[in-house]
Amino acid sequence: MNRRPRLLATAALGAATALVLTGCGGGDGDSADNDKIAGADTGGETSASPSASATDAAERPKIELPSDLTYTFDWPKTGDEDKDAVLSDSEQSIKAVDLAIANQDALDKAYLFYYEGEAAASTQKFIEAYVEAKARATGTYRYYDAVVNVSDPDSASLVYCEDQGKAYDMYLETKKVDKTDVTKNSYVLYNTQLHKNDEGVWVIEKLLSQRGSAKCQP
Repeated sequence: MNRRPRLLATAALGAATALVLTGCGGGDGDSADNDKIAGADTGGETSASPSASATDAAERPKIELPSDLTYTFDWPKTGDEDKDAVLSDSEQSIKAVDLAIANQDALDKAYLFYYEGEAAASTQKFIEAYVEAKARATGTYRYYDAVVNVSDPDSASLVYCEDQGKAYDMYLETKKVDKTDVTKNSYVLYNTQLHKNDEGVWVIEKLLSQRGSAKCQP
């Protein structure tokens, strides 16, 4: 989990699943380091919206993040109801993790709404590292090149890229922002496995990431 450059480079995640949440411009990790993702309705210009049926099926948590943390989701609607629902819930799952970090709460209800099993356990460890360091993310994340596959009515996968070049760690006590240079490690490839729960929400079961992936390079 190397979403930040130095702060959480030593935070251990599960061997098979890893998260790259609040990112940073550079990063000390290897080009194939395992990391995650982050995540309210601030900043995204082109984002998928949940379908009416998906929205009505469950009361999704309200996600309100600090104004200095924004997101751009360059993955427009596909026109397929299930795929668009996967994209929409994935946006919120990303933001929900950053909300937990901003709240300094490794058991924040919002992210637990969107993560289960291995992904939830790994995400909790990721958030705990930020809580221990008394830090959170600031800046802007961009998500792009999303590929959704719905294999059956209740199972799906989502592969996408994250640009952390303008996102950084900020220490809460001093408000110091740990700015880093943009390198190939500022770009992360994610692969998530999801299932639709009884409430009609697409939740993440497994999450893999590769920092410095050639697929995500500009």
